[in-house]
Amino acid sequence: MSNAAISQAVEAIRSATTITVLTGAGMSAESGVPTFRDVQTGLWAKYDPMTLATPEAWEDDPALVWAWYQRRRAMLQAVEPNDGHRAVAEWASTADVRVVTQNVDDLHERAGSTDVVNVHGSLFACRCDTCGRHHEVEAREPDGERVDPPACECGGRVRPGVVWFGEMLPQNAFAEATARAEACDVFLLVGTSGVVYPAAGLPHIARGAGATIIEINPQETDLSDACDITVRATAATALPEIVSALR
Repeated sequence: MSNAAISQAVEAIRSATTITVLTGAGMSAESGVPTFRDVQTGLWAKYDPMTLATPEAWEDDPALVWAWYQRRRAMLQAVEPNDGHRAVAEWASTADVRVVTQNVDDLHERAGSTDVVNVHGSLFACRCDTCGRHHEVEAREPDGERVDPPACECGGRVRPGVVWFGEMLPQNAFAEATARAEACDVFLLVGTSGVVYPAAGLPHIARGAGATIIEINPQETDLSDACDITVRATAATALPEIVSALR
């Protein structure tokens, strides 16, 4: 990790009034968040996860999809927020730091962040597929590869609260994410590859509004060329150092 890049990031942030942080999968990597590949073991090895995370799969076999998501939720409960998540939560307690995440793992919230925009939804925010009513669901490992989803009072089925392939992002969430990109002085891009749109367009919106763009990622990404400062380090390494320097 470059000390010069960290120093540049700290100086840019120190003069900012409002900071927006966009996080992707790399933010949670050091927590050991299970990937699709991790989930596809045992009973699930024969299934392609890309075919389970779609509205068509839900219509065709909701019990299969529900069981698969129950497994994902159970696996996520076994991991904890990392130092990067905790640093962001601590930082937001003393500064105007607004979090937008592409992750569906709720680790920002578990670390103590209270104002998070989840542009791809949440594995734990289940809702009715008919009326949209929110439902609390116990996350537990399924007994088999099919479990009937809970029923809603309206007669619909309770579905995972994530954005499936082929679905639009939640309109209100993305509108708020866009507003946060437009309003910030510094836009911090953490652990995202920059290939999933429309979320990957947010740094360009922030740059167009005059923000300084800072990337924290150990690898070069599709958005690196659009960044003013790049910190080649992981979230759990760089964010605590930056927040400590800002104290």
